Amino acid sequence: MATVFLGTSQFAADVLERLAASDGHRPVLVLTRPDRPSGRGRKLTAPPVAERARALGLDLAQPESVNSAQARELIAGAGTDAASRQGRKTVVVCAFGALIKEPLLSEQEMINVHPSLLPRWRGAAPMEHALLAGDERTGVSIMRLTAGLDSGPVCAQEAEPIGPQDTFGSLSARLAALAGTLLLRALTESPPYVEQPQEGVTYADKITSEDRLLDPHAPAVQAERRVRALHPHIGARVTLADGTMLGVQRAALADDATDGVRAGRDHGQPGVHARDGRLLLVCRPGTLELLTVQPAGGRPMDAAAYLRGHVPGRR
Repeated sequence: MATVFLGTSQFAADVLERLAASDGHRPVLVLTRPDRPSGRGRKLTAPPVAERARALGLDLAQPESVNSAQARELIAGAGTDAASRQGRKTVVVCAFGALIKEPLLSEQEMINVHPSLLPRWRGAAPMEHALLAGDERTGVSIMRLTAGLDSGPVCAQEAEPIGPQDTFGSLSARLAALAGTLLLRALTESPPYVEQPQEGVTYADKITSEDRLLDPHAPAVQAERRVRALHPHIGARVTLADGTMLGVQRAALADDATDGVRAGRDHGQPGVHARDGRLLLVCRPGTLELLTVQPAGGRPMDAAAYLRGHVPGRR
């Protein structure tokens, strides 16, 4: 069986590496998104999957649209000899980041690697939303790709617990390893597909700039989850008293029992405050201690270093 891989993100790159190291399922072709400008310098940057495919010596294509006639021809012609010997070809889709449409959907057997326990958290950002919601577990589902949003039948699924200190980075690494194992099982054993239940459907929309903001008028526990859910790939941020934004990379819930400020009673003023050499986000209710922050245009630093060089809004 010939395998073609479609993916873009770091998560997809990790799954690709596992697939490339397998017996009999090393992709004959990898398709990913075109290089895009990135960072403050707007330097043209390759997607993680493109970099990994090159490092692994895999054939790579970066079409503007995977649905174009040219891209479809590439997929159809990839590994023709191997496909004819085995009788079929499988296209694996993993965090590709673009809608796959007809006629490509019907032209190839397509399976999707999705990092959630479907039908919970269909959509673009399932790991982030599982962390934001405080879910105690998530997982990986291997499903048939259909025109619906992550609504196709599932042939393999396994759960993974979410720890209280998990960030997107730590959770993504474990789910990528699990995804590789389930994907190879699906490709090797061809388990039957089962339709998803109608109950329990939730959607994980793409993370927006508004989703990055820590809201001091919401519980501190929500802010703490947001910091972990967006670290290290997107990053949370908070608005300071002067209107500027401060990035927040690491934070921890403060002990409400020991200090009135930590308990969110700082003269009734939610927001960022300095106290006893610490940087605190007073919320309603609770308080979040900001441990690693990043000023606009600056580098990440611990809170003590930030306080030495910056003056936060006064209480």
